[in-house]
Amino acid sequence: MTSGAQETGSAQTGESLGDVLSRVARELQHEHGDVEGTLQGITRAAVDTVPGADECGISYVVRRRDVQPRAWTSDLPRELDALQGTLGEGPCLDAIWDHRVVSVPDVAGEGRWPQFTRGAAARGVGSLLCFQLFVEGDALGALNLYARRAGAFDAESEDVGQLFAAHAAVALAGAEHESNLRAGMDHRDLIGQAKGILMERHRLTAVQAFDLLVRTSSLTNRKLRDVADELTSTGHLATTGGE
Repeated sequence: MTSGAQETGSAQTGESLGDVLSRVARELQHEHGDVEGTLQGITRAAVDTVPGADECGISYVVRRRDVQPRAWTSDLPRELDALQGTLGEGPCLDAIWDHRVVSVPDVAGEGRWPQFTRGAAARGVGSLLCFQLFVEGDALGALNLYARRAGAFDAESEDVGQLFAAHAAVALAGAEHESNLRAGMDHRDLIGQAKGILMERHRLTAVQAFDLLVRTSSLTNRKLRDVADELTSTGHLATTGGE
């Protein structure tokens, strides 16, 4: 871990908090649809921005209530975020499901999540601060800040952290939206190529070629894009069994 006496980006540079958050948002936008890059950028920026933070991790909810780490500044937050998911207890989970902010001033003396806090204390964590990162449809996440010393986070940390989490959520939503758009365009291009192969090979119309792809997808119980990918990659259209 780095020192728990870190200053905020605004204190280091003389910028106001609003200026710092605006700069962070611009930096995250440079990832241009790279969701993983945006997640990593958020964790690094959180440590630089929130007073007292030494390390940061981001967790996502997958498959209903299964919580998994998605980004981290070191192995420590990755391990502790994963531990909370394994144990089914911890401040990260409370932030995701029940509270927008969960503060743990003294890990060693905390009694709410005994199994998790024992593990965190054994790894040298003194205090934690967790924020609900975003809520969009069924998508949930948490931004988890770790500090070596007890009492590292104060009221300013909570205020700055909430503002940071709100800015980060907007940047992350934008990256995911752009990534989905790109994936959709890639899939359309792939299906278009597969249609072209069938039209030329079997002298079909565009509608007939698309119908053939759809029927093959249904018969083989495979996604349409996977059928199209196989055709464009191998030149063959499978007509039997799939997953």
